[in-house]
Amino acid sequence: MPVNLTGRVAIVTGAGGGLGREHALLLARLGAKVVVNDLGGTVMGEGGSLSAATKVVEEIVAAGGEAIANGASVTNYAEVEQMVKEAVARWGRVDILVNNAGILRDKTFAKMDLADFKLVIDVHLMGAVNCTKAVWDVMRAQNYGRIVMTTSSSGLYGNFGQSNYSAAKLALVGFMQTLALEGAKNDIRVNCLAPTAATRMLAGLLPAEALDRLAPSAVSPAVAALVGDDAPTRMILCAGAGSFEAAHITLTEGIYLGVGDAVTHEVAARFDAIMDRRGERVPDSGPRQGEWELRKAQASRRT
Repeated sequence: MPVNLTGRVAIVTGAGGGLGREHALLLARLGAKVVVNDLGGTVMGEGGSLSAATKVVEEIVAAGGEAIANGASVTNYAEVEQMVKEAVARWGRVDILVNNAGILRDKTFAKMDLADFKLVIDVHLMGAVNCTKAVWDVMRAQNYGRIVMTTSSSGLYGNFGQSNYSAAKLALVGFMQTLALEGAKNDIRVNCLAPTAATRMLAGLLPAEALDRLAPSAVSPAVAALVGDDAPTRMILCAGAGSFEAAHITLTEGIYLGVGDAVTHEVAARFDAIMDRRGERVPDSGPRQGEWELRKAQASRRT
C-alpha cells in the first residue's frame, strides 16, 4: 500500500542536516506536518543554533508543506515536553516521532573518559527516552502512534572505538522491544532503523565513491515505511545505498545439560552445540526464553 501521511504530525529530532533532514523532507512530501528539531550543535555535541532547522523548514514550506523549527535539546526533558505541547497546540496531535538526534565521542574504551561515555548515552538513549515519554500519553489518548528509534550496526554487531555509541544504540533496541508490547493496545507501533549513510559522522572514514552511494536520502524511505498506517512493529530495519534488510535477536535451540557444578565443564565443552543455529527462533517477548528452558527441563524428566 502507498504510504500517505496526509494529516499526520511528525517530530523528527536531529533534523537540521544529514539523515534527519532527509527524513523530515520526505515525510513532508508524503503529507505530514513536521516539527524539525535540531539543537544545531557539532557532531561532538558542542554549541547550538536554530539556523539549520530553520533552513529545513524553509525548504519544506517552499515545496508547499507545513513545518516549524525547534531547537530543544533532547537531553532536556522540559524543553522536549514544551516542543510536544507546541506541536499539539498548533496541529492538535502528534502521530509520528523519529528519534534521530545523536553525537559521537569515539575513542577506544581504554582511552575514553567516562564523561564522554555518559554524554553519548544521554543523547542517544536518554534523548530518545525523553522524546518518547513526552509523546507517549498523547499517542495513547489518540490511540495511534508511530515511533522510530535509530539504532546502528555498531550496536547490533560492534565497532572498534565506539563502546559508548554501541551501548546506547543496542539499548534502544531493548527500549523498542518493550514499548512495542506496551503500546500495542493503543496502536502505537515502535520500530528501529539501522542506517548506513554518508553523514558528517562518517566524514573521512570512507572513499568518495562509497560515500556517494551512501546518500542519506537512500535511507529515508525506510523511515517513511515504518511510520505509515500499515507499519510493522518491533522490527529492526537496516537500510543503506538502496538496500534494505531486517536484523533479528534470535535464540538457538540449545541443549539441556541439567544442574550442578559439573555442568560448568559440560557448558564449556559444548559451546558448538549451544551455538548451533539450526532451528533458532525469534522470541516474541522476554519470558519466552524461560518458558522454552523450562520446557526442555520438563522434557528431560520424561525421557
